[in-house]
Amino acid sequence: MKKYDCLIVGAGISGLVVAERMASVGYTSLVVDKRNHFGGNCYDYKDEAGVLIHKYGPHYFRASSDRITDYLSQFTEWMPTEYNIRSYTQGKFWNFPINLNTFETFLGRPSTTEEFEAWIEEKRIPIEDPKNSEEVIISQVGWELYEMFFKGYTKKQWRMDPKELDKSVCGRIPIRTNRDDRYLREPFQALPTEGYTAMFQRMISSMGEKVEIKLETCWEEIKNQVNYRWLVYTGPIDKYFDNCYGPLPYRSLRFEHESFGPEELKAREETSGKTGFWQPTMQINYPDVSVPFTRIVEIKHATCQDTPYTTIVREFPADYTEGSEPYYPVPFQESKDLYAKYKALADKEEKVSFTGRLATYRYYNMDQVVGMALVEAEKIIEKINK
Repeated sequence: MKKYDCLIVGAGISGLVVAERMASVGYTSLVVDKRNHFGGNCYDYKDEAGVLIHKYGPHYFRASSDRITDYLSQFTEWMPTEYNIRSYTQGKFWNFPINLNTFETFLGRPSTTEEFEAWIEEKRIPIEDPKNSEEVIISQVGWELYEMFFKGYTKKQWRMDPKELDKSVCGRIPIRTNRDDRYLREPFQALPTEGYTAMFQRMISSMGEKVEIKLETCWEEIKNQVNYRWLVYTGPIDKYFDNCYGPLPYRSLRFEHESFGPEELKAREETSGKTGFWQPTMQINYPDVSVPFTRIVEIKHATCQDTPYTTIVREFPADYTEGSEPYYPVPFQESKDLYAKYKALADKEEKVSFTGRLATYRYYNMDQVVGMALVEAEKIIEKINK
C-alpha cells in the first residue's frame, strides 16, 4: 500500500490549502475528489464563447485579514473590484443592498440620509433581540422594504419562510442610509487576475512531488487502498457517518448559461447602459416569487475580461437530492440540533480533521474557509510532529 502523511478528501479550497501547508514542511498528501477538476465550487473556466465564468455560481472574494490575502498572494495577482448588485422588482432596477439610492427610487425624488433615517425609525418594528431572518430585517427597515427585497427571494432560495430561518441568513446583508452601493463590507475585494483555477494550479505546482491528486475518485473506494497518518475530510459530515442520524438538510442549485455576441449586446445597451454587457451590473436579484430564478450573474463586470462576448448565468434554487450538489446548509434550529449530534461523533474521531463548509455544516465565505484550513493545517502538523 502506498504511504502518505495525509489523505485529503476534497480538492477544493480547503483541501488544497491544507495540502500546500503540509507540503511546505515536507509532508506528503493524497488529495481525492469525485469531480473531474480541482478547485471545488471556486472552479472557473472559459466557456465556448471564450468568456471566463464561475461554473458553480459567482465567488466574490473578499477579506479583512492580511494573513489570508498574503497567503493567497503567493499564487496569484489580484484584480481589485467592487461587487455591485441590483434588485429587479416592480418593473425597475433598484440599488441593493438597501441604501439612500434605493430610498430615492422608492420615493421617486431626491432625499437625504436624515430623511431616510427618520423614515426607517417610523417604519421599523422594534425588536430588541431578533430571533429569525424576518425579524432581523423588519427590525431594521420595517415590512414594506422587507417584502419588496427579502421575503420572496428568501422563500425561493431556501424553500422556507424567513421566519423559520436563522437570523444569520438575512443578517449577512447590510442596510445603509448613505449612498454606499457596495455589496460587501470587507476592505479587500478582488478576484485572482487569471481566475481561481489558475491560482489553484500554481498552488498545486508549488507542492511538487509532495502531493498527488486523483480526480473522479470517491474516497470510500480508495481509503482502504492507501496507508495514511491523518485524514482531512471536507465533504458533508452526515455522509461521513453514513447518515446514521438521518440526512442533514441542504439546498442545491441549477444553472442556465446563455452567451451573447456583439450584435445582441448592441441591442441591449439601452437596458444595460454599457457597451458589451447584457445587464447593468454584475448581479441582478429577482425577489418576485413569480420568477423561477433568484438571480442573473454576468461575471464579466467583475473580471473586466476584454472580449466582445458575454455570458449570463441564471441561478435556480433546487432541492438537494441524491446525485445533486449540496451547496448550502439550511440554518434553522432542527438542522443545528442534528448537526450537533454529528459534531459529537466527529469530536471522537482520532487523527481526522473536519474542515470547510460541508464538514462543519456552516455557510462560510472563502476567506473564512482559507483561514480555517490554515489553522487546521497548523494543528495537524503540530500533532504529527509530536
